[in-house]
Amino acid sequence: MKLSPPVISIYLMADTDTADLAEAAARAGAGLFEIGIPYSDPLADGPTVQRAGQRSLRGGMTTPRALDVIHEIRSRVDVPVVPMTYAAPVMAYGERRFCADAAAAGASGLIVPDVPADEAGEIAAGCREHGLDLVPLLAPTSAEDRIELACSLASGFIYLVSVAGVTGARDRLSDRVTGLAQRVRAHTDLPLLVGFGISAPEHATAALAAGADGVVIGSKAIEVAEAGGPAALAEFVAAMTAAVAAPSAQ
Repeated sequence: MKLSPPVISIYLMADTDTADLAEAAARAGAGLFEIGIPYSDPLADGPTVQRAGQRSLRGGMTTPRALDVIHEIRSRVDVPVVPMTYAAPVMAYGERRFCADAAAAGASGLIVPDVPADEAGEIAAGCREHGLDLVPLLAPTSAEDRIELACSLASGFIYLVSVAGVTGARDRLSDRVTGLAQRVRAHTDLPLLVGFGISAPEHATAALAAGADGVVIGSKAIEVAEAGGPAALAEFVAAMTAAVAAPSAQ
């Protein structure tokens, strides 16, 4: 996938209203979408994303239906769309079949948080076969050899986890992001996107100042959409986009 920094990436759970939300967010400046495929035991998800996942599952969402949601989004927006889910749903579906169907739906890449680079195996092979970028997650606790390996196998972008913990809006950006960005940048020229805890324009500008090329907004985007629908999400994304586009953010 081709990204044009600074990137505002919006995470949304696959559900009946996701295409409407994505279309509104894209008009407001979102440059990437990560679409959650719900799973009953989401180890990296905080309470907001877990709530959205449970709501999606109660509504009958399945992996095939989530891929249909991704197809609908891609028919309405002209920015990359990347499914984000866990190893169990992908393995149950069949790794190579999942990658083939995700690519056919219009996905540009894949994020599987609980599969480290050296254990990606069939998922990595399926991504290569079907032209999907496999995006790794790296955290402040990642060892240097793990960073080097993940970067050597990555494509698309690198997801920098700002904290060791689960997703969720926070009051401030972790002061460990600068060090993490510097360590990862030594091994790759791919865009670096910071996620986990990004909820306000000042978080985005701080991430850029720390050396990132963009941010991923998940829990806050879901909360805004729950409260006000597509219009509220578009307003929120427009504010984030304006913040990272300001000269002081560069």
